[in-house]
Amino acid sequence: MSAIITAIGLDADDTLWQNEQFFAMTQDNFADLLRDHTDKGNLMERLLAAERRNLPHYGFGIKGFTLSMVETAIEVTDGNVPSDVIAQILDMGRDMLSHPIELLPQVEETLVSLSADFKLVLITKGDLLDQERKLAQSGLRDHFDGIEIVSDKTPPVYADIFERHGTGADQALMAGNSMASDVLPVLDAGGWAVHIPHALTWAYELATAPENRDRFTTLDKLGALPTYMEKLTGG
Repeated sequence: MSAIITAIGLDADDTLWQNEQFFAMTQDNFADLLRDHTDKGNLMERLLAAERRNLPHYGFGIKGFTLSMVETAIEVTDGNVPSDVIAQILDMGRDMLSHPIELLPQVEETLVSLSADFKLVLITKGDLLDQERKLAQSGLRDHFDGIEIVSDKTPPVYADIFERHGTGADQALMAGNSMASDVLPVLDAGGWAVHIPHALTWAYELATAPENRDRFTTLDKLGALPTYMEKLTGG
């Protein structure tokens, strides 16, 4: 039986445009700054721990990441981190906040195709100003019927979004690269979910794929989504 889907939610970072690669490059530079104090493996473990610890306070995004780098630098140097290192960390954060947008392949044509039959909603989490900047630079705003920049992606958040932008979560689908944020909570809300893996994914966003869930699938690229939707809805 064909599914009834009225709205499609799309993640932004590493689904529509590159994001994690800039975090990875910054982490390499961060490790180089502190190479005299610890090895990269240990530094990355402590940085991830700081990020997890700080999420309730700073939320998702580059600003919280930058503050977590500062905190980690203080920790691994036993409070003796040079001021010029702190300055360089802050510069790296500012560079990330001004980096030009790089769209992933087939994004615009995919949005054009999907928008002919479905209400499209951009659903992204992170710093409001930074996400708004990236969306403006992407040139994709006009393809969406709704824009939702949220502090976190949870089942109640998805239920509320798809109630306002569609006919409820049970008739909505979310597509994105994060198993933890774009798949599992949508399924728990009663919706459909498509995982589109990216080569680089933040450890916080990793999770085990659900088993025996008929409302879940994985596609190798965003450009495959229109064909999948045709099959799913009998279009």
